[in-house]
Amino acid sequence: MPRWTRALTAAAAVTLLVPILLAGVVATAPAVRAATAYPPGGPDQTPVMGWSGWSFLRLGSDTAAVEGEAQALVSSGLAAAGYQYVNIDDGWYQCPGSQGPNVDAYGRWVVNTASYPDVGSENGIQALAAYVHGLGLKFGIYETPGISSQAVAANTPILGTSYTADEIATTTSENNYNCGGMVGINYSAAGAQAYVDSIVDELASWGVDYIKLDGITNSNGPDIEAWQAAIQQSGRPMVLDTTQGSFTIKLAPTLQEYANQWEFDPDIELNGPDEGSANGCNSPPYTGCLSVFPLTSYANWDDRFAGVANWQPYGGPGGFNDYDSIEVGDGSTDSGMSLAASESQLSLWSLGSAPLILGSDLTSSVTNAYGSSAALSSTDLSLLTNPQVIEVDQDAIDAARISITGTPGGKAGNQVFAKLEPGGDAIVGLFNTTTKLTSSPVALTTTASAIGLPADPDGYEVQDLWGSQSVVVGGQTTFDISSAGTISATVPAEGVALYRVTPLS
Repeated sequence: MPRWTRALTAAAAVTLLVPILLAGVVATAPAVRAATAYPPGGPDQTPVMGWSGWSFLRLGSDTAAVEGEAQALVSSGLAAAGYQYVNIDDGWYQCPGSQGPNVDAYGRWVVNTASYPDVGSENGIQALAAYVHGLGLKFGIYETPGISSQAVAANTPILGTSYTADEIATTTSENNYNCGGMVGINYSAAGAQAYVDSIVDELASWGVDYIKLDGITNSNGPDIEAWQAAIQQSGRPMVLDTTQGSFTIKLAPTLQEYANQWEFDPDIELNGPDEGSANGCNSPPYTGCLSVFPLTSYANWDDRFAGVANWQPYGGPGGFNDYDSIEVGDGSTDSGMSLAASESQLSLWSLGSAPLILGSDLTSSVTNAYGSSAALSSTDLSLLTNPQVIEVDQDAIDAARISITGTPGGKAGNQVFAKLEPGGDAIVGLFNTTTKLTSSPVALTTTASAIGLPADPDGYEVQDLWGSQSVVVGGQTTFDISSAGTISATVPAEGVALYRVTPLS
């Protein structure tokens, strides 16, 4: 039996959705960026899919834990479904204190060998990247803009030049959340680009495929440009992922030109060092941050509805709006989301063609300083590997918001998002954003014309992408609706009806 009733009728008898039609048109397939416009270093013209250690492992990450997650990515079938990246986050480099990260002879961060020990002649990051590559996967790492104050104090030389750290450094602090001690770079100074080049060249030599550049603000445009230039000269294709900080849509043109994906909202996790927990999260034994569970809640990420709507014009092949980690995986207790909310998160991210980066524990179960996970659940695995929903994400088209029951731009209000596919069909999501789980399901309605489809005298076929309808035609969950094209669904609190609508002609 379906978890809730969805009806697709020629005329809806009752609708509780009073739409406010928004400015703009339904999103359609964007043109691929010209070779001179999009970063050619970005290897992915579709949104990245993978896993990141921040949500669960956090600063307790180490080689064994990451290798276990990489193995699970393959053995679970997630890798075969498209999840290819294994990304470590903060904590991989040595941080002795507020003076900034430890640096090598050329002012670059050095590996935290306690967590990532050397393996033979390879440092721990090289060895881990090689292990990940051996599984047929790709490897990502974490960085922040600027240069360590330790490099400036030691006046380290810049590799391959006659310049030194103090000649390129400013006195402005840069964001580095769990270590600190980073200052800005003056990119008008000789040697500045060479310094960033030296960092990226080293990462390339380690086998890095993805760089998360964290702590970005509106003032970090020159850093984004410099890191992309460094990737280009390195000769190794790498994704450049820029995350905030705190930046606004004013930075969008720079992001479009030089980055491959960008996260512009605060983290969706509820617990941890940058989500309001005690400073004890930052070092063993992590007193004050003994659990990261629940990872999130619907109410902690429903601001992304406004984000998807506001940033819709800026995403497209080669450069994607990033709405933060997918926390579906370890069941409702650990994720903090109901089953309906889990479907909604995956639906909204996919409608927005966002990177799908998993934050949950993928192994049989893990206990670390932050708590014990319930392990990857079979229900969540089926959600994460739904090929119909993944296809929506990977079309590289950002959906537009076509209606909302409240004031546009707010978190509240039932909402409808849609986008047109190159083949002539449309994807539509009808969201009940009520967070009171005991509230009655709500009837939501839109039309084929409202989501951008032309009139069709033969009517339309509608496929329920989450497959909870009770009628299956031709092996797929489908319904036909008349030429009137009224699409309605009865959706529970925090839930979604996600449909593919195809003109029958």
